[in-house]
Amino acid sequence: MACTGCNTNSKGTPSGCGSNGHCSTGGCNKLNTFDWLAAMDIEDPSGSDLVEVSFKNGARKDFFVNPSHTRTGTGDFVVVDTGSGYDVGKISLSGDLVSMQMKKKRAREDKVYLEVLRKANESDLDKLARARDMEMPALVKSRAIANTLGLEMKIGDVEYQADQRKATFYYTADGRVDFRELVRAYAREFKIKIEMRQIGARQESQRIGGLGSCGRELCCSTWLTDFKSVSTSAARYQNLAINQAKLSGQCGRLKCCLNYELDTYIDALKNFPKKADKLRTKLGRAVLVKRDIFKGLMFYSYETDRGRGVLTALEVERVKEVLALNKKDEFPDDLPGERILLNDNSSEDSPDSADVTEGFEMPDPKPGRKKKKGRGKRSRGKKGGNQRSNNKNKKENGSGKQSSGRSKNQRRNKK
Repeated sequence: MACTGCNTNSKGTPSGCGSNGHCSTGGCNKLNTFDWLAAMDIEDPSGSDLVEVSFKNGARKDFFVNPSHTRTGTGDFVVVDTGSGYDVGKISLSGDLVSMQMKKKRAREDKVYLEVLRKANESDLDKLARARDMEMPALVKSRAIANTLGLEMKIGDVEYQADQRKATFYYTADGRVDFRELVRAYAREFKIKIEMRQIGARQESQRIGGLGSCGRELCCSTWLTDFKSVSTSAARYQNLAINQAKLSGQCGRLKCCLNYELDTYIDALKNFPKKADKLRTKLGRAVLVKRDIFKGLMFYSYETDRGRGVLTALEVERVKEVLALNKKDEFPDDLPGERILLNDNSSEDSPDSADVTEGFEMPDPKPGRKKKKGRGKRSRGKKGGNQRSNNKNKKENGSGKQSSGRSKNQRRNKK
């Protein structure tokens, strides 16, 4: 699946995947995009010479100028100039779709000056594979060095350049971290150019990837590129329990999928009456417990009920009728809805309340010796208590001193 451990071989297929890059879910590639214009084999004379290149199976993407003499297109592995050496990546988008992607990411075309050098050959792909093999040992060493220096930061991922001249360390931290000493330690250990880049918790999950609680790959590592703020009000609108453990994703933040259906719930709640938290009847005051948006029901319970009592399911129109009566200071006899019993308080005569243990008798317990209390680790640990109990027993029996005296006399006689 989408993970950094799924390395690619010289042909570009993941070596760790059992289906060798032909998954039906389109996995093994993070933030994968489909260049549908390139698949149609339509030449665009006014197309742009900019391309989007993905590195490390889509963990990082950047834009480059692709000259015509390279004769490369979508899906080709190319060698690009990074300003501090060269790197090997895969062209994910080309043509007119690149300009649309740049508008989405708010990138300017006049700021792109790095070029695609040539198409990657076998030796370039071998160097890239060796660089990927060096990343996991470097990640373990970098975390150990950071812990030794006592820095409050977490190294999430390491990315080596294909020419092995530069390594980028991605880390997360709550605040600002002074890592000048850390960079010097990394330079002595790895003997390459070091770049430290701070990312957020969601960006870390995006790079690492994984499976969510729904059983699918993480949205941030497959298709989601922009992160929007998620609040607990989104869960309240959808009648979800405010459980931080269930609402949080692998990044420790609230799940991004809480915002997917939020607009639909907000539109559906417009049909429900406002300020309907309490309804007044002659039996008492009823309090709103929850709303069922799909069935159009509102559940009320009287304040006199203790704990989980009887719920009354009312349709939206019925609630509006009761609210209109309350505004006129008129109170109905009871709530005009369907009663729902949360606790089983039914009578014994009813067929639904049959005893589940009928016709089944529990066997009598076998007579056995009961364990005496005070014979365990507790009594062994308290030496003073044992000595006191022994002295007490000797005094009660009256044979403490006599027995000790007889034993001494017997020993003297024997001698």
